[in-house]
Amino acid sequence: MLAERVVGPELLDELPVQDPRALRSRRDLRRGNTWLRHPRIMARTLQEGFSIHRPLEITELGAGDGHFLWRVACRLRRQWPAAEATLVDRLDALDPLMRNRFSLLGWRIQAEVADATEWLRRAPPKANGVILCNLFLHQLRAEQLAELFCLAARSARVVIALEPRRVWWTYVYSHLLWMNGSGPITRHDGPISIRAGFAGRELSALWPDDGGWQLVERPASLFTHLFMARRKD
Repeated sequence: MLAERVVGPELLDELPVQDPRALRSRRDLRRGNTWLRHPRIMARTLQEGFSIHRPLEITELGAGDGHFLWRVACRLRRQWPAAEATLVDRLDALDPLMRNRFSLLGWRIQAEVADATEWLRRAPPKANGVILCNLFLHQLRAEQLAELFCLAARSARVVIALEPRRVWWTYVYSHLLWMNGSGPITRHDGPISIRAGFAGRELSALWPDDGGWQLVERPASLFTHLFMARRKD
């Protein structure tokens, strides 16, 4: 059942930003990120993959309401008391409170309402650029991922993604989301996300590796799949 990826439509992507069901689903996602420890894992991986002596220029693809990156920034504020971040999402979902919260950390943010691939096509390369994805890549089919990776490799020094781990126990758990109070949209989208998740080195196989990159792909927890591409120079 889980041998191959199956990418399906998720309801959250089709709802208007201010739809009460969408707002509840984003709250579910924030709670899920906490339970999965994704802000902690992302911050730790970024510290491992990027020299603290470089200024930080982050782009988050599929940034949603901005809460995830803000929580990562809270964990990085000592190493990077100042940074620039671009939050890219197809929907205008950025929480208005986020700008002030990032500012209090010394981070400057810019929101871009755009398709991630289209935005990368026109984005200038960044010498110290980092691209982050949290629960986003699983929404893309293999050919879309390959194109996005080609553009990301041209635009950044480090790319890090946290995605659903496609194994039987995550699929079983995705049918039990009602137990933690998740709403109907999250309960619908959860199993779809797991079926579209990743296992083994599926993402590494799609990376345009010319020998100049170090690729890391492994489970980050029982439920989370980690991918990181880092330039060797």
